Amino acid sequence: MLTTQLSVGIIFIAFCFVPAFAGRATSIRAISKSKYTTAHSLGDDYRFDPRDGWQSINVTDLGYKYRRQLQPEGYSNDPARDGVSAFENRSTRKKSIPKKHGLSQAISGVLKNALQGLKGVGKPEQVTITWYTGHDLKNPSCWTDGRWSPTDASFACALTMEGWTTRPKCFKFLELCNTPKKCVFVRVVDTCAGCAPGSKHVDLTRAAFGQLASFDEGVLQVQLRPATEPHGWYEELWGPKMD
Repeated sequence: MLTTQLSVGIIFIAFCFVPAFAGRATSIRAISKSKYTTAHSLGDDYRFDPRDGWQSINVTDLGYKYRRQLQPEGYSNDPARDGVSAFENRSTRKKSIPKKHGLSQAISGVLKNALQGLKGVGKPEQVTITWYTGHDLKNPSCWTDGRWSPTDASFACALTMEGWTTRPKCFKFLELCNTPKKCVFVRVVDTCAGCAPGSKHVDLTRAAFGQLASFDEGVLQVQLRPATEPHGWYEELWGPKMD
C-alpha cells in the first residue's frame, strides 16, 4: 500500500512539472526566434568597415519602386556622394556579460549559438533596396514547385531579375543595417520583376523593412553584407531549409 501511494505521488509530482518544462522550452524557442524578427545591435561602439563585407545602399518603399523606375545609369558608387561618411575601423569588442543561472542561462546559450551561426562574409557592393507585399509575395522563383511563399511577417527578399550578374544566389542570407543598433537578417527567395534591369536592387518583406525604418520613410542609407546560415531555423521566416 505504501509503495502504491509513493508511486502515485511521484507520478503526480512529475505531471505537475511537465507544463513548467514545456513552458520553459517554449519560452526559449520564442526568444531565440525574436533574435531574427527584431532588429539587433552590433554594439554601441561598432563602426562599419568594408573589410567586414559591408556596403552602402539606398532604401525606398514600394511606392517609389513603381512610381519611379530606378535606373542603373548614373548610380553612384561613391558613399560620400550619397551622404555616407567614410568607413571607420571596427572598435574593440564589448566586455563579456556575467553568467546567469536557470532559464536566463539557457536563453543566453540559445542566443549565443544563434549568433555563432551568423557571420558577415563576401565582397561588398552598392545596391538599392525597397519593400514588397501582396500578390508579389506569391510563388517565389527560388522554388519551382510553389510549396512555400513568404508573408509580410517573413524575413526574406527578392533580387533584380535581369542584368545583375553577381547577385547573391537563391537561399543565401544577407545582413542589413540602418545603424549599428538596427540590423536584420533576410534570406534570398525570389527575383524582382519590377526592378530595373541591370540594377543592384533588393526587395524586402514588410517585417524586415519595418525593423530598419518607418514605412513612411522614402529613402534612407543602410549597410548590407552577405551572411552565413543561422544555427536555428524558422520556416515561417525563411522558407524550407535546403540540403
